[in-house]
Amino acid sequence: MTANPFASATRVAALIRRRRGGALEQLNATLQRVAALNPRINAVIALRVDAARKEARAIDRALARGEKLGLLAGVAMTVKESFNVAGLPTTWGLEEYKGRPVAEDALSVRRLKAAGAVIFGKTNVPVLLADWQTFNPVYGTTNNPYDVTRVPGGSSGGAAAALAAGITGLEMGSDIGASIRDPAHYCGVYGHKPTYGICSPQGHALPGSVAAQDISVIGPLARSADDLKLALGVIAGPDAIDARGWRLALPKPRKTALKDFRIGVMLSHPTAEADASVQTTIDGLAQWLGKQKAKVDYNARPDFDPDEAHRVFLALVRSATSGRQSPQQFARWADLAARRGAADMSYEAQAARGNTLLHKDWLGLNERRHQMRLAWARFFETFDVLLCPAATTPAFAHNQKGERWERMLEVNGKPQPTTTQMFWAGYSGMCYLPSTVAPIGFSNDDLPVGVQIVGPQYGDLTTIELARQIERGYGGFVAPQGFE
Repeated sequence: MTANPFASATRVAALIRRRRGGALEQLNATLQRVAALNPRINAVIALRVDAARKEARAIDRALARGEKLGLLAGVAMTVKESFNVAGLPTTWGLEEYKGRPVAEDALSVRRLKAAGAVIFGKTNVPVLLADWQTFNPVYGTTNNPYDVTRVPGGSSGGAAAALAAGITGLEMGSDIGASIRDPAHYCGVYGHKPTYGICSPQGHALPGSVAAQDISVIGPLARSADDLKLALGVIAGPDAIDARGWRLALPKPRKTALKDFRIGVMLSHPTAEADASVQTTIDGLAQWLGKQKAKVDYNARPDFDPDEAHRVFLALVRSATSGRQSPQQFARWADLAARRGAADMSYEAQAARGNTLLHKDWLGLNERRHQMRLAWARFFETFDVLLCPAATTPAFAHNQKGERWERMLEVNGKPQPTTTQMFWAGYSGMCYLPSTVAPIGFSNDDLPVGVQIVGPQYGDLTTIELARQIERGYGGFVAPQGFE
């Protein structure tokens, strides 16, 4: 078995299947690193050690009998706290659910286990998965392994931090407002936000909730593009009811050679100005892609107003999450929306309107969303992908004071509310498109910078393939100092 704690899940599983290591050996080595390193970052916040060891021994016995093992055979991994794992609580950072273990695994967890993964614990999240940093009153604060004074992102912040620190082999996250993409960017790992609807979210919910949310998806985080593809293949597909009528058949990557890719590049936008460190790093990648003979166009855009897209996204995403409100919270938002009026375009006012949206108004916004979705489809008739930021800055310093829209980032010497970076989440996400985030370099402060690779609906394998090509030719994950 490789002694490299940063080895890809693909390689670890292959070694175990070839009997060059065992599942229990891999699990114990991972748990040793958790014990030694997790206190510095607080990424893994719940363990199921005895159950995981039992599952690992069963895999080793099956291996000894010569049985065929799954694609993730013996990979020791964690999942985001918001997924149900039998025997562990699912709190979403809420104290009222602390100490209340659930009885059944989420569908994606069952599929990972069936593929041979050994799930030994859960990773931290912000309250209700609603922040770009990761802290809550149940499990505390998670730190970024590249600089523990900075955030790992959110809401899959614990997932990305654990991967970067080499204390888990693979991760499962979720994304409605960049909750996979933003932590992958901040922590220098890979993340894939799938096309909406291709991965069942069954079991990724607070107790009592079963309906899938608009825009929200589940998807993998990893330290390599190959691992993203592998994990996506394991979890994707309909649940038992939908499987009566449809099967998932994602198309193969549009291109398999860099010289054949047609690439749009969007370095920034006035609505959510990206920091020079982010723009420069993505530009460096774009120039390299051009030298590999890819067609690169800095002006390519879908035919709609990005500012309007941002307004539509904010209304739809706040409407999608509004069901979590208490009657008192709803009343406060309704009062705020009435006082501010429709002309107020501040984030707080837009959130108030979204949280109290009339269904008739939602239908109008949904119509406009689908018009933009068709514009994206036309764009992808000419281009294969669009490269853009995942967030406006590299990882920022911990800041837990006030509301999210009151917390400021410094972007090119100017203050910017943290909520502004939702532009980069919603531009493509509200139209159901897949995005892969790949690490492509570091800022002057030695913080990771990722690129968001947006593809056409159901073009998941195309965005992952470009990430794979970039990883092999340009660079990829680099372990943080002190965690090697």
